[in-house]
Amino acid sequence: MHVDGSGVDLKKNRLKEMLKKGEVTLGTWVTIGHPDVAEILANLGFDWLVFDTEHSPMSMETVQTMIQATSATQITPIVRVAWNDLPLVKRALDIGAYGVIVPMVNSKEEALNAVRACKYPPVGIRGVGPRRPSKFWTEFNEYFAVANEEIMVVVQVETAEAVDNLEEILSVDGVDAFFIGPSDLSVSMGLKGDLSHPKLLEMIERALATGKKIGVPAGIFVLSSDWTKRHIDQGFQFISIGSDTGFLMRGSNDALARAGKEVKGRR
Repeated sequence: MHVDGSGVDLKKNRLKEMLKKGEVTLGTWVTIGHPDVAEILANLGFDWLVFDTEHSPMSMETVQTMIQATSATQITPIVRVAWNDLPLVKRALDIGAYGVIVPMVNSKEEALNAVRACKYPPVGIRGVGPRRPSKFWTEFNEYFAVANEEIMVVVQVETAEAVDNLEEILSVDGVDAFFIGPSDLSVSMGLKGDLSHPKLLEMIERALATGKKIGVPAGIFVLSSDWTKRHIDQGFQFISIGSDTGFLMRGSNDALARAGKEVKGRR
């Protein structure tokens, strides 16, 4: 690991440092499997990109190519794995992700499993094979010396059960942040995706308060740009302000609307 031509210290996880300092970070979800998409977004000023392998068709091979397309920028590449599964986490880290988002973490034990999957022994059970982050073994010792400290573990809070257990979940050493999925959380509460329901908003506030109490940064997916400032003012630090597909649809709809065409879908 070394300092590349862009001046980025590859030993340090920039996103993790920013969150520790209490800074607000902005990123977006990447679901379209082409390196141009990743490169365009990475050069726009986002702090991080999440490459989503849970709800997109992207393979690890595709995600590796997309992470490579961002290597000359300062964004921090994160992979959302499809499940809390050791082989999935291991592959995401070995292609160069600086951290993972683990979906549907509902208990302390599940949080422990996520952390163990990300850490090398004796802290965890991650297998040793860091292809890209060790520059294909040419800087293995340098990577191994810092990996356990620099890799970021983000647990996703998507159910009422997770909120009930959140204090225990966030007490797990190695959990660096948590991320609220409003859509899944609303469905788990029987609200069928009503993202403005008072009960959902109360549940989100409750989760945020728990994070502040434990000292673990909170993140959230912003489904409407109108909510971004509100979430910043609330104290969220790890905020996704959209997705590649959302940007594409909104830009297209705006262009069609200005041309007098009827638009489809969300604006």
